[in-house]
This record gives sequence, C-alpha cells and structure tokens, in this order.
Amino acid sequence: MEHASQKNKLQKRNANIIKVVGVCIVAIALFVAGFMFRGNTELLTAMGFTSFTTKQEANPGQTVSGNTYNSLSARVAEVQGIIANDSVDTYDLNAATTATLDAFIKTMNDPYARYFDASSYQTYLSSVSSPSTGIGVLFGESDGSCYVVDVFEGSEAANMGVLPGDYVEAIDGEKKDQWSLPEVTNTLRRDEGETVYITWRRPGKDNAGGTTFNTSLRYENSPETNITYSVTNGIAYIEIKQLGSDCAEVLKQTIAQAANEGASALVLDLRNIPGGYLTQAVEIASLFIQSGTVVQIKSGDTTTTKTADGAEVTNLPLVVLVNEKTAGSAEVLASALQDSQRATVVGVQTQGKGSVQVMQPLSFGGALRYTAATYLSPSGRAIDGVGVTPDVVITNTERQVPIALEIAASNR
Repeated sequence: MEHASQKNKLQKRNANIIKVVGVCIVAIALFVAGFMFRGNTELLTAMGFTSFTTKQEANPGQTVSGNTYNSLSARVAEVQGIIANDSVDTYDLNAATTATLDAFIKTMNDPYARYFDASSYQTYLSSVSSPSTGIGVLFGESDGSCYVVDVFEGSEAANMGVLPGDYVEAIDGEKKDQWSLPEVTNTLRRDEGETVYITWRRPGKDNAGGTTFNTSLRYENSPETNITYSVTNGIAYIEIKQLGSDCAEVLKQTIAQAANEGASALVLDLRNIPGGYLTQAVEIASLFIQSGTVVQIKSGDTTTTKTADGAEVTNLPLVVLVNEKTAGSAEVLASALQDSQRATVVGVQTQGKGSVQVMQPLSFGGALRYTAATYLSPSGRAIDGVGVTPDVVITNTERQVPIALEIAASNR
C-alpha cells in the first residue's frame, strides 16, 4: 500500500510537470502565431520610431493551422498519460522545461533564437543595464562568442596589448569553451580600483587556433570617447566606435568642428561596429541625406519604410569605411549612403547581420529571443546573410584608411 501511495504521488507530480511543459510549448506556438498576424507597428515603436510608412503585402495563402498546434498538444498529452500511468521516476521541472524549449527552438531556422531560463535572463538584463567599460574594452559577439571590438587609447587593456579581434578565454581562472557577451559583461562588473584577470585568445588563420595570453587589469572610472576625428590636408577622418544613444548628435558636432578646421571632404570609419541603435543609424544617414528612404524593415508580409528627416548638415564629399565586422545598424547606415549615391563605400564585405531580435519575457520567469524582422537597403537589397559590398574592395587592412583618404581627396 505504501508503495502504491508513493507511486500515485509520483504520477501526479510527473503529470503536473508534463502539463507545464506542454503549456510552455503551446504558449510559444500561439505566441509565434499571434506575431505572424499582428502588424509591426508595435515593433517599430519599440525600436524608437514614431514616424514610418507601412505597406501590407497581399498574401492570402499564408495561414497558421490550428491542427499543427493541436497535434503538438496531443503528442505532449500522450507522453503525459504514459508517464502518469507507468513511470516511477521523477523529474526536475526547470530542467525539463529548458530541455523541451531548447529542442523546440532547434527546429527553427532562426540562428539567433534562444530560450533563456530565469537565471540566464537576469544575467542578460544585468549586462544590458550596466555594461562593463572599466577596463577600456568595447565587446561584441560573433556566433555566440564574445570578442574585442575596440580597445580605448590609454586604457589598461591597451597598455597590456589587448587588440580588436581578441576573444575572451577565461576570467579569473574560469575557462569556458564559449563566453557569450552577456556572460562577459556580467562577470566583469566590478568597482573602481578592483582587478580582474583575463585570459585572451588571439585567433590564427581563419579564426582557428591562435595564441593565448594573460592580463591583469585594474578598473578605472574614466570616460571613453565614442567618436574621434582628425583633419589632415583638408580631409576629416572620423571614427565611430559604436552607435550609442547620442551618436548622431555627437557626430553632428564633430562634423561642424572638422569644417571649422578646414575639412573639405570626410571619411567615416564604420569598421568593427557590431551594431547599435537603428534610430541612430537613421539619424546619422539624415545628416548626409536630405530626403528619401534610409531603410526598409520587413516583418512577415509587412514592409515598413523609414525616411531621412530633412536634417542634412553637410554636402561635403563622403567616403565610408567598412569591414567584415561591420554589422547590424552600421550596415544599414552604409547601405543607405551607398544606395543614395551619397558616399563611396571602401573596404571588404560586411558581416550580413541585418535582422532585428526581440527579447520576449515569459510568464514563468525566463525569456525567448527571436528574429522579428530583417533589414533591406533603400533599393530593396537584402542585408541579412549577404552584407554590403563595397564600391572599392580593399582587402589589405593597413591600406584601407590611406586609400579612403585618397578617394575623398579626389572627390573634392
């Protein structure tokens, strides 16, 4: 009798677990279905846009079959029944949920889709709300691995020889096969004066192998400059490190200062920018383009167009530098200036990360990240998975800036 009672308790517990997992699966399915049918006005508003044009394409054949989800529910219910009636084993609810949702997401073709459990989601939120810059390093992420986008001049990291392109191998002795950007920024959160020990990997050819080296870095509370410039022989070379929330306004001031110093042509360096605010990409494009489309955002069968706001501040000849790590909003900016024939794009093919990811909190404590839209250039060219092809291809990194300056000078 005691054994039977224990089995009944286990059956009830297992049944509850399967019910919860089943609800999770159906909830995600219904969420995806709902997203396919709603317009993307909310998405654009969340991205910071208050003015845009939306076009709904006719697609009468696109439907979401209720039978698909009912079938999925039925399969979960079948497993639930078997476990409830026959299993004497026990399960961890959180582990079961993670395993089930990870498997669900793996059936998608979205390389950026990921389920975050409650703990990893909180880590992500912390990394977004309080990014670590105290060691003078700007981080990015490529294929799930955190790497150095830029090292600020005069910082501890610069003095220790850390270079753009280095990957995080270990932090304070903790080594992982792959450190994500949220994991790194969260782990590196320290107070001024504290020290962190980081092992870096400098990739070899084709990003494989390479060498590792160790650094001891002390945290300094010093502001880093996001935009730097210099004027030589009438050419202003302007480097942007990231498309932050005030980048367009700072760039506007920088252009004015460069003009006062005699600049008659501009070189805008967008190399190694891993993305940033799309609104800033649009506002920066508007500094050079008075009117016309800057970017098209395609979500399902709906295409939204964002245009220049008429705030053009300069008509000086412009050259834009890009490379294989120019991504996201920086690619949007480069393609807008290229399609409008406002700038000559120089460098190598960009990364091709032309998509919008949304982090959707879930009712049971975690979150779902998924791709909600993709970017198209003003002329309708795809950016995601393709990138921006330069007008002038220069594969030699050391020659890119000198050639860009030469082209800018010849365009005056």
